[in-house]
Amino acid sequence: MIIVNTDYIAGKELETLGLVKGSTVHSKNVGRDFMAGLKTIVGGEIKGYTEMMNEARSLATSRMIEEAQQMGADAVINVRFTTSGIMQGAAEVIAYGTAVKFQ
Repeated sequence: MIIVNTDYIAGKELETLGLVKGSTVHSKNVGRDFMAGLKTIVGGEIKGYTEMMNEARSLATSRMIEEAQQMGADAVINVRFTTSGIMQGAAEVIAYGTAVKFQ
């Protein structure tokens, strides 16, 4: 499965199958929250949150790919990510794009 953030794949003629998406909601844990609070005092990267968001993006992407495969897609083009706060301490990550088949 080819995944790109462009609206084309060089050298390929594409048939559009439709929108695909994958999402997940991740929350902070107490340990991450406590360490993040300390980190805000001295500044710098909050690695626990970085890891959490990387895991969430990876899971959302996997779910998007699974949906594309169920449609018979060869690739997903124009892939985008969006994040939103759901409630205090929880964020939703959505990966979405256009499933296409090679002609």
